[in-house]
Amino acid sequence: MGERADAVRNRAAVLRAAEDLFRRDDLEHVTLARIADAAGVGKATVLRRFGDLTGVVEAVIAPRVTALRDALRTGNPPLGPGGRPPERLHAYLDALLDFVLDNRALIRALENRRPHAYYANPASRFWIDELGRRIHAAHPDADADYLAHAVFTALRADVIDYLRTDRRMSTDRIRAGLHALVTR
Repeated sequence: MGERADAVRNRAAVLRAAEDLFRRDDLEHVTLARIADAAGVGKATVLRRFGDLTGVVEAVIAPRVTALRDALRTGNPPLGPGGRPPERLHAYLDALLDFVLDNRALIRALENRRPHAYYANPASRFWIDELGRRIHAAHPDADADYLAHAVFTALRADVIDYLRTDRRMSTDRIRAGLHALVTR
């Protein structure tokens, strides 16, 4: 038995409202109550469905995480399987940076909600492990685990926002810097 039609509509409305609020508002001002109001549902509906604000954010970002994972697993080389290890590593860095740039508000919401959530959530563990595998394949003598964590830290949404806003670094400069971190 599937979900009731109103439950499906409510879920979609909540996700659309949350995405819109995170895109246009300061993340400290996005609350479950504001999301519920924008979606036209009660706060209890949001709580029952998603548990808390972090659950809403994770539900909004989940399809994007899945799309990037699918591209890594089945996409064309060098991002997907095949290709030379250095090109695979650099294609992956580009994909991660693009993912962060496209999803900064949602990622920052996750970063701010739970200490260590940036490193401990299942998606991040996958990204870090994949980064470690690709670093090791391109540079077998490197400490791939350490470098994967260091590079992943450099990809934090708050770091990227700081570099772009306060330090006025271009995306191209940030991209080049990330590539330099893994180039020996």
